[in-house]
Amino acid sequence: MKKQGSETVLNPVRTKEDLLFEDSLRPRNFKEFIGQENIKTNLKIFIEAAQKREESLDHVLLYGPPGLGKTSLAYLIAKEMGVGIKPTAGPVIERTGDLSAILTNLQSKEVLFLDEIHRLHPSVEEILYSAMEDYNLDIMIGQGPSARSHKLKLKRFTLIGATTRAGRITAPLRSRFGIIHRLDYYGEEELQQIIQRSASLLEVSVDEEGARQIASRSRGTPRVANRLLRRVRDYAEVIAEGKITVKVAHQALDMMEVDALGLDDVDRKMLTTIIESFAGGPVGITTIAAAIDEEKDTIESIYEPFLMRIGFLERTTRGRRATPRAYQHLGYAPADSSSKPQGDLFKPQKK
Repeated sequence: MKKQGSETVLNPVRTKEDLLFEDSLRPRNFKEFIGQENIKTNLKIFIEAAQKREESLDHVLLYGPPGLGKTSLAYLIAKEMGVGIKPTAGPVIERTGDLSAILTNLQSKEVLFLDEIHRLHPSVEEILYSAMEDYNLDIMIGQGPSARSHKLKLKRFTLIGATTRAGRITAPLRSRFGIIHRLDYYGEEELQQIIQRSASLLEVSVDEEGARQIASRSRGTPRVANRLLRRVRDYAEVIAEGKITVKVAHQALDMMEVDALGLDDVDRKMLTTIIESFAGGPVGITTIAAAIDEEKDTIESIYEPFLMRIGFLERTTRGRRATPRAYQHLGYAPADSSSKPQGDLFKPQKK
């Protein structure tokens, strides 16, 4: 069982309770969606143009780190188009028949939202090619020498694919998306606005400085900001009569082991392991995953992008390396690469 700390708050695995909480805070229109201004502007134009032509919106690919609003944007696109949306995920579709059933049941201009699209099985993905391009579904009838192919006409629909690993999407699939956008991390001011909006919906009292304190430790990610707000709210209800001030937020976040830059215990464990056990690197990601008992994919998609973004981790051809900024933040003396033999393990002294 995981301890009650930052690992619980920032854990990428979302429970049913987490999903219900996130759904209750989703924006209801583009005006309520804070951040990603360029993407919103483009999408509004594309949607209006499609509506004027009375056509379905072109297929959309949204990619970027988890928790930045890809799912929210998909639902807003469907709402702005005035059509329904059918959500599913790549790992859920195991057989070609599963996807065929979904596609044949789509109504005209309806949206199919496919999360984690990079995890589609190759045989399932191939069905999407003709479905996205020609709105045809190739079905094999019969088996063996008597088998024959039959084309089934589909209603024009919009596929919205979302992924955190755009590099794993094959070129044939990527080329069939007409609208491709990358969601980037949020600034502190945008996160503060999101926290204040969420606090209003949750009927939580939070002042401006308290919201800014939470935003500064939210890793540039709205999902993390809302989760931290949820836990700080609990702390405030027990300790501070439900009022979140900068002092209360600071105490609550320190209790959860989320430091001033947003690093949690997994981030620190990962950097400390690289510094203490592997001389600061370079070291392979598989070795790091085994050393800290964490999934390789989780490190690559959740922790590594943030650590690289703040300049604490470098990715080289030989592996990952902790930077001088990481040494300084964790209180280690800078590594002296000239005085230690290549490959030697060492225990750097904390300052």
